[in-house]
Amino acid sequence: MSIWEVILAFVVVVLMLVALLANVLVLMCFLYSADIRKQVPGLFILNLTFCNLLMTVSNMPLTLAGIIYKSQPGGDQICHVVGFLETFLTTNSMLSMAALSIDRWIAVVFPLSYHSKMRYRDAALILSYTWLHSVSFPIVASSLSWVGFHHLYASCTLYNKRPEDRTQFVIFTVVFHTLSFLLSLIVLCFTYLKVLKVARFHCKRIDVITMQTLVLLVDIHPSVRERCLEEQKRRRQRATKKISTFIGTFILCFAPYVITRLVELSSVVHINSHWGIISKCLAYSKVVSDPFVYSLLRHQYKKTWKDIINKILKRSSINSSALTNESHNQNILQLKE
Repeated sequence: MSIWEVILAFVVVVLMLVALLANVLVLMCFLYSADIRKQVPGLFILNLTFCNLLMTVSNMPLTLAGIIYKSQPGGDQICHVVGFLETFLTTNSMLSMAALSIDRWIAVVFPLSYHSKMRYRDAALILSYTWLHSVSFPIVASSLSWVGFHHLYASCTLYNKRPEDRTQFVIFTVVFHTLSFLLSLIVLCFTYLKVLKVARFHCKRIDVITMQTLVLLVDIHPSVRERCLEEQKRRRQRATKKISTFIGTFILCFAPYVITRLVELSSVVHINSHWGIISKCLAYSKVVSDPFVYSLLRHQYKKTWKDIINKILKRSSINSSALTNESHNQNILQLKE
């Protein structure tokens, strides 16, 4: 193995460990907190977490083996199943992010009618479409034998080995990425930019009220006035940062891989194998970032996983104190004897 391959293998291992830990923690929060389970977005987050966990335990280990051994890990049947899952899970994750953005758009732009427009039944219908959309492409690819081990990405993924099917495979790949990556990106941009517009409008209203109050309070201390102005600035930046994170991580993680897959269709451009694996690792990094972007850094999830950790630590401390008391009582009995 070259130094580059060692580094890439190490990156995949780190991504696997962090992704497994973070997504399991999200799943524990969902199971532990009744409030999270009651919320409609919890269904989309649960579906996204399911896709991320399955990607972590099925696709990433085989990519690691492909980097190390530079050949197809396992037999053809295993590779076909993993390639099927890779196409399905990637599409499902993208559409789940789009579904979350639609939920936020309805909640912010139509707050009074949110509970009537986004019910559990509506969320279930959206998830049903997500699964139907996601499973259709790998079914077509598998039926046409367009799934296999691709040396450029060291992964079991979409791959055409027959030159006579090149035109059909090019059309299929373009349609697939258009209806998965591009469609999800358009939905993300449309919904979150609408959310940002509403957030900025509310910030302006709050800023006007704050400035009027500061003008009326002539005797206010300069430090208090300064803190109010700083809070205004933070309030304006908060929504922009969140929305930039949602859209930015999606583009940063998926765009290099999608563009590489499309450029690969051209026989003119030669793609370096190291770049192919790097673009695949960037796509895998979305599995790592999703738990933090959509769940663990939110106040409700922070409180929940802190409660879980405190409960575990409290239980362990109770058990240790019980063992200490038991050993102390045994020592006393031995001294009496």
